[in-house]
Amino acid sequence: MAQHNIKFIATDMDGTLLDKDGRLPPDFFDVFQQLEQRDIMFAAASGRQYYSLLQTFSAVKDRIMFIAENGTLVMHQGEELYSCTIDIESIHRIIKEARLIEGAHIVLCGKKSAYIETQAPKALEEIKKYYHRCDYVKDLLEVEDEFIKVAICHFDGSQEFVYPSINAKFDVDHKVVVSAKIWLDVMNINASKGDAIKYLQDKLKFSFEQTMSFGDYFNDIEMLQASFHSYAVENAHEKVKTYARFSAPSNLEHGVMKVIRNHLDLVDLSDPID
Repeated sequence: MAQHNIKFIATDMDGTLLDKDGRLPPDFFDVFQQLEQRDIMFAAASGRQYYSLLQTFSAVKDRIMFIAENGTLVMHQGEELYSCTIDIESIHRIIKEARLIEGAHIVLCGKKSAYIETQAPKALEEIKKYYHRCDYVKDLLEVEDEFIKVAICHFDGSQEFVYPSINAKFDVDHKVVVSAKIWLDVMNINASKGDAIKYLQDKLKFSFEQTMSFGDYFNDIEMLQASFHSYAVENAHEKVKTYARFSAPSNLEHGVMKVIRNHLDLVDLSDPID
């Protein structure tokens, strides 16, 4: 593939682009500026809330594509390009089932905000990392919004303590995905980062071969499959690595930036972005 053939780059955030403290690579805006100069669209593709991503990329918020909430919501320049919602009946079923899991903390994800019932300090500290706009409510079943996802946090491990029961009840008609060691998401069965990228490929007229993506966990698999230039970072889950054509250095080594620079022959710039 020709180096100049890339038209769209999407990367997961936590465990992939961000370091262990949730910070962007120090040269991110340097690289972003050069991508813009080459008319290459950059997308943050994350399980994080749109409003959380806006905060992280505030300096370029009107110049970046946001594939938020694991592909259930795509935003650009403040406008919704795509969404994949869940009907209210299903939402109530998921909440009721999740409430039966001891130690589970539920985040109901709507387009306007995220909603929680928990007031446990440890859970609140974890939730605020990913949900910048979050409201406490007495009963999640009474919330009114357009819902795109139910996220469930379990500090002993989402794959071990949440996935078995939730997957057994909702796998047939919903997407149930372990998105991190302590997080699991339940979405519309047609929702994924990959489906969002396929929508953008059609809408913005770039191809599978012109798409580059980076990921580390199960919620990144469809995104890797939707990209010819698919990279799993070194710290990715071993099963996820089997879905990527190529490998990148770990997030602690800023592997995403290294691959982009090398692949596109980008130079080091000292001037800050405007």
